Amino acid sequence: MTKTIYILNGPNLNLLGKREPEIYGDITLDDVAADCTHLAAELGLEIQLMQSNHEGQIVDWVHQARDQAAGIIINPAAYTHTSVAILDALNTFEGPVLEVHISNVHKRESFRHHSYVSLRADGVIAGFGVEGYQLALRRMASLLAD
Repeated sequence: MTKTIYILNGPNLNLLGKREPEIYGDITLDDVAADCTHLAAELGLEIQLMQSNHEGQIVDWVHQARDQAAGIIINPAAYTHTSVAILDALNTFEGPVLEVHISNVHKRESFRHHSYVSLRADGVIAGFGVEGYQLALRRMASLLAD
């Protein structure tokens, strides 16, 4: 049976490849989805990659994942530093949660150094560009195999 992984993306990631390419690169979220879909198939996983600029939508997807996903990979973007609501939702999810950041948040503004999501995450990948999503998928496959 194929296990489904939710890959959730927060605000402004719909502009990936267009917004601040010096920080985030020129690869789009559609490119990330295609790469992750291919890798997931190799790993025996399925993905559902979703993006929203709205906090409540992300909370709803986490709730949905409780019944439909084996794991969650989340790049909460700006909500990383502000959203207790997303943290609370993630705390209701029983499977593994991996947090991904395209940039190295620890080399950026000090307010980006704190993550509410990290309080729940089983691992954090930051600063590897969009390759962080693939690293997270590989780690997720490993966690689910144990």
